[in-house]
Amino acid sequence: MNAREKLIVKYVSDLKEKCGMNPDMELLRKVTVGCGPSIYNSDSSTVSSTDKSELTTLRKKFLIKKLGLSENDKLDEGIEKVMQQYGQSNRHKYRAVVYYLLTKHFGKESVYNK
Repeated sequence: MNAREKLIVKYVSDLKEKCGMNPDMELLRKVTVGCGPSIYNSDSSTVSSTDKSELTTLRKKFLIKKLGLSENDKLDEGIEKVMQQYGQSNRHKYRAVVYYLLTKHFGKESVYNK
């Protein structure tokens, strides 16, 4: 099992145990691949739900640029809902899991079907 597959196993575990959902494995793999090398770095592999600059980057670079959403799409509400779903007290929120949850929340799975 390669490094990416080992991480995907962790992501599946988080989605099942912390978010109470069975993930769409094909979408999860595509989201994980889309994260690029950031998933292998201990700092960039997670998202801090309390760091305003990180949340701004998440909003601009992922939600707007990658998913094609606009500021009118209630981005902050979506981020807040996903962070609550993942668990506010959970200090280690994997970037790929957050991106997966946001993709599902906003119904933008089609972005990864290209």
